[in-house]
Amino acid sequence: MSAKRNNALSSRELLAKLGIDESAGEESLLFDDEPLDSPLDDLAAALRERFQGLKRRQAFQPGDVVLWKPGLKNRRWPAYGKPAIVVEVIDPPIFDSEKDSGSAYFREPLDVAVGVFIEDGPHRGDFVVWHFDSRRLQTWTSEEV
Repeated sequence: MSAKRNNALSSRELLAKLGIDESAGEESLLFDDEPLDSPLDDLAAALRERFQGLKRRQAFQPGDVVLWKPGLKNRRWPAYGKPAIVVEVIDPPIFDSEKDSGSAYFREPLDVAVGVFIEDGPHRGDFVVWHFDSRRLQTWTSEEV
């Protein structure tokens, strides 16, 4: 892995750098006449990297310990870097019933049930099971911490 990948920006950090996050003011780093090595090239590279991560599948089994792939977290829990455990592999996948096609969850293929600990609030420490798209997960190793 190159040094650039080890220091990869999160999606939010990249959007903030480009000036297109929620806190961006009138000025933006995006201009129609940007040179070829512009921040848009960084954005395109980051999009390709995330897409490649989503395409790279791992076959999980109940009992496998997993965590989010970088940049692919789409649920509150587990937090980045925190392990979770595969409770069930669902074949065929269940498709999220979200009715709004503008939602990130619309027809998301939920093919694993994963157990996590709630990390805050009155239910902190409770073990709960949610359904996930396994393409967003990778095998956890102690080096991830």
